[in-house]
Amino acid sequence: MTEPSAIVRALELQAGACAALGSRFSASLLERAAADAAAGGPTATLFSPWEGVDVRSLFSDAVALRWLGGLHDLALSGEAPELSAAYPGADRPGDADKAWPAILAATAAHGARLAAFMTHEPQTNEVLRSACLLPGFLAVAETTGLPLRALELGASAGLNQNWDRFHYDLSAAGRWGDNAAAVRLATDWRGPRPALDAAIKVVERAACDRKPVDLTDPVARRRLKAYVWADQTERLRRLEAAIALALTEGVRVDAEDAVGWAARRASARDGVATVVFHSVFFQYMAPASQTALVETLAAHGTKATTAAPLAWLRMEPPADNPAIMELRLTLWPHGEERLLAIVHPHGAWVEWQGP
Repeated sequence: MTEPSAIVRALELQAGACAALGSRFSASLLERAAADAAAGGPTATLFSPWEGVDVRSLFSDAVALRWLGGLHDLALSGEAPELSAAYPGADRPGDADKAWPAILAATAAHGARLAAFMTHEPQTNEVLRSACLLPGFLAVAETTGLPLRALELGASAGLNQNWDRFHYDLSAAGRWGDNAAAVRLATDWRGPRPALDAAIKVVERAACDRKPVDLTDPVARRRLKAYVWADQTERLRRLEAAIALALTEGVRVDAEDAVGWAARRASARDGVATVVFHSVFFQYMAPASQTALVETLAAHGTKATTAAPLAWLRMEPPADNPAIMELRLTLWPHGEERLLAIVHPHGAWVEWQGP
């Protein structure tokens, strides 16, 4: 028997991941795509730019998610009505069996559009990840007793800059934030209660991304929605509420590389705790850029003081185990690093390890 190609294997693995993370519709489409690609069907053409690439690189490049996003974007656009009708919506769960022939027809009719969409890496902005980041911000505020400068790297559309304007239901750990907030986040909290009583005051917020999403552009907003798995309607509702808030607050994201931006913006300042944060971003950086960012923050850290502390808060998988997601905090001037939590990739649960 011929071994499956790397593309086929990557699609199968991503199907398993989608199923495990609660998106049966996405998993079913990817299973069909894997079979079609193995048979040399129409789907294979869309993956031809990655021919010969190994499975690990295909995952790093999120090729399967590019394909899912391209189809969802086309369904949201209304340009392929049969595809749109087969996709999940507010009043329907979606039907993978019905969607698959529509996908084949859309691939034939809109192949160039889908291929163009797939040339750009995914840009997600999962707002529920703020529920994972929140206890890290609270830990910095409690430890330093200072107001915060919140500086986000790889911010996409910058939705999580508004993390302190959301309402949080941390199940057993309690609630935090404005009860009247339009963006309401709920996560399953496991472990000790975090420092929910710490005083929070954000005196500056800023962000960068190599290719920021322009929320004033309806096509860009649609693309952002397209990377949310189509049957996860609650995630889509959260995203829409967070987009509306970001537009109201005038959120901005600088179009700049993270390393250069951090070198320029992330030095510690007297009287505030500077918090550099990111979520599911570091893993997509080139190794040389990862090293440069670590060195840049460490260099800033050498100049931090008790009156001008620097924190590096990140939600990322460890290098030796991409199957899990960790929340880690490094706090200068002493530079101690703490594992605060193990978290769900989309923020559905937080297993607290910190004090």
